[in-house]
Amino acid sequence: MANVLLLLLGASSSHSGVDIPAPAGSKFIAVHDGEITFREFLGAGGYTITLSFDNFRVSYCHSDPNWMVSVGDKIKQGQVIGQVGPKNVYGVKGNQYFDNNGNPTNGATTGPHLHLGIRIDGKYVNPMNYF
Repeated sequence: MANVLLLLLGASSSHSGVDIPAPAGSKFIAVHDGEITFREFLGAGGYTITLSFDNFRVSYCHSDPNWMVSVGDKIKQGQVIGQVGPKNVYGVKGNQYFDNNGNPTNGATTGPHLHLGIRIDGKYVNPMNYF
């Protein structure tokens, strides 16, 4: 698959999860078989997709709002489930995030990237421990 974002590459940050730099439109894949349990705008995470399996919840934040999956979809590991979203998004009710020019952003972000967060039993863990 051309232009598929490899989840093994990325820089750790001081917040829960890993930020993976990528241009808007870069595809990302499911890290495991599971079910889509969330797909909405989520404050600082911007447009977010959550993949759930066992006691894991994997969140893909700052996604493109042109969804490729829906809540309830059964997903296979390696399946493309979304794309990295744009920096700026418009028309999102309650969005409190803006860039220096006053344009609304895709959550708390300064540019396109994927924020990958993993929770086990509701507690965030370092995603790099699983790759």
